[in-house]
Amino acid sequence: MRPGVRIGVDVGRARVGVARSDRDGLLATPVETIQRASVDPVARLREIAAELGAVEAVVGLPISLSGGDTPSTQDARDMAAQLALAMPVRLVDERLSTVSASAGMRAAGKNSKQQRQSIDQAAAVVILQHALDSERAAGRAPGELLVDGGATATEED
Repeated sequence: MRPGVRIGVDVGRARVGVARSDRDGLLATPVETIQRASVDPVARLREIAAELGAVEAVVGLPISLSGGDTPSTQDARDMAAQLALAMPVRLVDERLSTVSASAGMRAAGKNSKQQRQSIDQAAAVVILQHALDSERAAGRAPGELLVDGGATATEED
């Protein structure tokens, strides 16, 4: 497992959920929900990354169950490319992350109205935790690496 704090990002049309890992990459925890209408989400993500000393961002890529793009896929790619101007970004498949987060919150006794306030953060936790667990199990970094504004990099770069 590569050392260092990572941030997890769940890109939504109205809100962006943010999570963080510990330095050892064992556990993802919620950080905040960014309201896209009130602040530049990429600028805020850069601030959060700097505050936490994050070594990379893990951005969930919304892929349909059949493996194709969804209406939100390009939005996530665009945000990831902007964030990659400031730090390495990994795009990871986020299929069913919000569904998993919602199920977990329901199991914890939160109704849909209560979930709205934190579902984006919970989805970011699911995305990041899955990436951490995958890296630990496979012995290699997850997803597709973006650097310098969205250029795909090989692992040797």
